[in-house]
Amino acid sequence: MKNTAIIIPTRLGASRFPNKPLEKINNIPMIIHVVNRAKESKVGEVFVATPDQEIFDLVNKNGDKAILTNQDHSSGSDRIYEVYSKKLKNNFDLIINLQGDMPNIKPDTILKLKNFMRSDNCDIGTMASHIKNKNEISDTNIVKVYIEEKLKENNFLAANDFFRTKKISSNEGIYHHIGIYAFTNAALTKYVKLSRSKLEIERNLEQMRAMENNLIIKVGLCNSNPLSVDTEQDLIKIRKEMN
Repeated sequence: MKNTAIIIPTRLGASRFPNKPLEKINNIPMIIHVVNRAKESKVGEVFVATPDQEIFDLVNKNGDKAILTNQDHSSGSDRIYEVYSKKLKNNFDLIINLQGDMPNIKPDTILKLKNFMRSDNCDIGTMASHIKNKNEISDTNIVKVYIEEKLKENNFLAANDFFRTKKISSNEGIYHHIGIYAFTNAALTKYVKLSRSKLEIERNLEQMRAMENNLIIKVGLCNSNPLSVDTEQDLIKIRKEMN
């Protein structure tokens, strides 16, 4: 069995930007843009995991697959596990968690991550891009990943740390983290059974739960720089870009 599912966790209740999945870009709701990028990657079946009836109805009306989930999950990964365990178990061995607020992610980024995971033995995979300007280093809305070795086009390297606020003196080895994760089914099952970790809570970064429990996260290089829409200013920026 070698089947891949892309699951997009999304909800209306984000504290920094409520209702953002429904915000329109070129007259199309943001969540539908993300679904379209996922389908264009041709990686596997695409599902939206949401606790909100309005998103569920919108996605299904568009001809795509949405699944209603529990309201009380503490992270997107917990939400995708509910979908995997209740609907997809035994049919998929690789699960990609694609954030629902990245409408301009390139389909080939999703495909590249899937290919890395299929050819490499690790628990979790993700992607990163080069830092474009120094402001990104200090911007707490942008998650950074530190890798000791130089990240190149075709290597897949273990992450050493993730942070919002810079933790080391040099900028060497710091990359812009992209909010997409691929889990083996075994790693996802193990991850969600772990308690929330100290650094996960302190940094508001769920990948720290994996790092603090010795799950290996490897990182591939992405040539584009998809923007996560965390604020209304991000939405303005991405509307301009996607026009």
